[in-house]
Amino acid sequence: MEETPEETWNRLQAIISDIRRETARVIVGQQSVVEQMLAALLCRGHSLLVGVPGLAKTLLVSTLGQVLGLDFRRIQFTPDLMPSDIVGSEILQGSLEGARRFEFVPGPVFTNLLLADEINRTPPKTQAALLEAMQEKQVTVAGTTRNLGEPFIVYATQNPVEHEGTYPLPEAQLDRFFFQINIKYPDLAEEEEILRRTSGMTMPTAQTLLSADDVLALQRAVVSVPVPDDIYTKIVHLVQSTRPENPQAPDMVRRYVACGAGPRAGQCLVAAARAMAMLRGKVSVSEQELKSVLHPVLRHRLIPNYTATGEGVSMEKVIDSLL
Repeated sequence: MEETPEETWNRLQAIISDIRRETARVIVGQQSVVEQMLAALLCRGHSLLVGVPGLAKTLLVSTLGQVLGLDFRRIQFTPDLMPSDIVGSEILQGSLEGARRFEFVPGPVFTNLLLADEINRTPPKTQAALLEAMQEKQVTVAGTTRNLGEPFIVYATQNPVEHEGTYPLPEAQLDRFFFQINIKYPDLAEEEEILRRTSGMTMPTAQTLLSADDVLALQRAVVSVPVPDDIYTKIVHLVQSTRPENPQAPDMVRRYVACGAGPRAGQCLVAAARAMAMLRGKVSVSEQELKSVLHPVLRHRLIPNYTATGEGVSMEKVIDSLL
């Protein structure tokens, strides 16, 4: 018997509740970070995780992969990492009969959930190999194009305090990331709970609740969340207000922004607001969901000018002025 729309919605909400509960067994606090990571995943978007070392960025991604039943792999980016170390290469193989042929050995990019750890530590050529796979969902090796599996999501990490020996991502490549998720220090109670959970004989683990097919079904369901016309209008006004040449732009934008967000930012805002509405049990997108995704969508898409750099004005304050 076919499900009614209400039964389907209730089932999806139960799944989301289970995902949150199982993730919280391993990750202490960071509810907004987990919510943003889930929202990006539901929108088939890649995320840039920014935080100082030791804030469990790797554990966040691996736990999410465990709960969702997705194949998970990690690449440690280093200055000597080559593009073939990511996408794979062809190896000359010999048979017992003496015949030789090239055989493709897939790289770690052939997975569902990929953690690109410290992506700013590798040269631009290697960064470009990963970003091409992110954008095209395929790789080309020795003239042969191979499609990546579905779903395919990349979480790339950066440590903001490390500048020597790093290769910052250019603005055009940053725009390929759906979200930039900033991870902050835990508060007093959360840090105490972390110590209690991790200083014993065993570490907490999460159970697998879904499969790759279930995740694809959730991704398809997000697109059906309705967006009112006034939300579309607000999104267009918000994105255009980030451009300093716009006469309607706030004073903060005209003073501190060199280049504003493009149309892709508006597309991401629509998709992210839909995902947030579904994660929060809302049957349609409201202004509250739009506000909750404005910072992660825009913070890496606004390019500060020299005045902002000199005065130490962050793009977070500029985005606040849009609200």
